[in-house]
Amino acid sequence: MDQAETLRRAGSDRAESAIRVLSVTSGKGGMGKTNTVANLAVSFAKMGKRVLILDADLALGNIDVLFGVLPKFTLEDVLSGQKKLSDIIVEGPCGIQILPTGSGTDEMAELTSEQKIHLISDLDQLEKSFDIFLIDTAAGISSNVLYFNAAAQEIIILASSEPTSLTDAYAMMKVLSKRYQEKRFRLLVNMVHNEQEAKEVFRKLTLVTDRYLNITIDYIGFIPYDDYLKLAVSQQRAVVDIYPNAKCSQNFMRVAHQVLQWPIPTDPKGSVQFFWRKLLAGVVPLAGVAPFSAESA
Repeated sequence: MDQAETLRRAGSDRAESAIRVLSVTSGKGGMGKTNTVANLAVSFAKMGKRVLILDADLALGNIDVLFGVLPKFTLEDVLSGQKKLSDIIVEGPCGIQILPTGSGTDEMAELTSEQKIHLISDLDQLEKSFDIFLIDTAAGISSNVLYFNAAAQEIIILASSEPTSLTDAYAMMKVLSKRYQEKRFRLLVNMVHNEQEAKEVFRKLTLVTDRYLNITIDYIGFIPYDDYLKLAVSQQRAVVDIYPNAKCSQNFMRVAHQVLQWPIPTDPKGSVQFFWRKLLAGVVPLAGVAPFSAESA
């Protein structure tokens, strides 16, 4: 085998083993981010993918509640040195793994460089165990929300037809593009009656972003109003899992299938290690890693 073929196969192997790091976010609260993350996760799992969810809403994280699981430990226990990452992960439906954070990110500021390096080393093994890393962010544009989004490989913006949702989605993309040089976003429209209404949300957003921001927005689908979704939430189950034939379930599956068609990440931003290096550097610089902050971005 010649050198060119060896390099080609090595690149192919790396692409096949790369993990997708996706954040689901919105400027406005009440857009259904956690439900979206939960159902996309189950959809990916049904397609044979190994999924890890990071509950990154540090104040009101509830992905565990939606799945009906109760974490005994959180990221705080890892940061304090009492547990390893593998100790705190809990299992949800369809083999989905959940990494509960608690209020752990606030404690990152107190970690030594040695502790941070140890944490990142621990993540190296974790990365090899998953295909999809889904980040359920909080609402708004606080520094924590921005850090989680900017460190992800792909950013999925959730919006509805409500005027405040459109305004806040625009604000989120504006801040991420201006401060963190994010140039591409994926739009998923939630809580609409049909695709025509969803496409109108996309049209209104792009009308403004094309004029004022140098970014690209890709429309990836919509999730319709569906009574089955509310029924599933009341049973602490993902609608895709318990009512797979519901219209919203079918749409979640379509979106998940579309995500898997996106190019496999091969750059550093597509790795879990890079995600955590960037996140940690945003709070306190790692040894040898430049600070990552709104001021320096």
